[in-house]
Amino acid sequence: MRNIQFAASHKILAIGFICALLVTGALAQKSSEEKLTAESLLAKHLDSIGTTEDRNGVHSLMAVGTARATFFGRGGGVADGISVVASKGDKHMVAMKFNTSDYPFEKMGFDGKDFSVGYVKPGVRSTLGSFLRTNEKSFGNGVLGGTLSNSWALLNFDPKEAKLKYAGTKKIDGKKVYALDYSPKKGSDLDITLFFDTETFHHVRTEYKRVIAARQGATVDTSAGQSETRYLFVEDFGDYRTEGKLMLPHSYKMSLEILTGNGTTSYEWLMNLDRFSFNTPIDDKDFNVEAY
Repeated sequence: MRNIQFAASHKILAIGFICALLVTGALAQKSSEEKLTAESLLAKHLDSIGTTEDRNGVHSLMAVGTARATFFGRGGGVADGISVVASKGDKHMVAMKFNTSDYPFEKMGFDGKDFSVGYVKPGVRSTLGSFLRTNEKSFGNGVLGGTLSNSWALLNFDPKEAKLKYAGTKKIDGKKVYALDYSPKKGSDLDITLFFDTETFHHVRTEYKRVIAARQGATVDTSAGQSETRYLFVEDFGDYRTEGKLMLPHSYKMSLEILTGNGTTSYEWLMNLDRFSFNTPIDDKDFNVEAY
């Protein structure tokens, strides 16, 4: 009987010890998260890309691969093609060329001064192009393209140009990530949030949100028929692998969701990048995509 009581007591003590360890670990993790600041998260993120010397040694970057555009809902479809992401200094460009005459390409670029978007037909931009162009001042600040761009806003972050605020942890597809609110000092019509893997500190997502309030109608009845419009533009980055001396994503996905009173429209562009080159000459004219 005494042996049974001893075994039961031992089991209870063991369970208590395990619970204590779990609680201690949870408290330590919570304490670590509470101590995390925008500055310390930024430093860990930069280290995840490469050493300061290796990062500073890259003056231009180009990545080439495949592209797939998917349009959901009524009239939807898929278009396949090729993609290129290029940057030099504060200039950057993303282009996708598709194998269809109705939707030949998407092009967006910043030449160091102006943000430009290409036309899919003479005088006509795509839905994505129109959204980017409407919010152009938000995409000329080096945020677009994340670490795939040599002009990535966090590489040489300047507090005079933007403000970073630690926004705690969120979940993306069930996985916990750190969040940073990014606010350009020159202003933006978009709410911009950057997300980072809690283990590797890789940049995994950027979200851009905008809500346009319903317009006031001429009468009470027409005003009631109006509704706000919500835009959600997302960049997702994954499949991080070493290229040259840097750790860079090989999967780059853009998605755009537009919610109106008539329903939701959504689009997706997926780029799988498999060829990278560094410090190769890139003509400055290539970053003004509206000229082509």
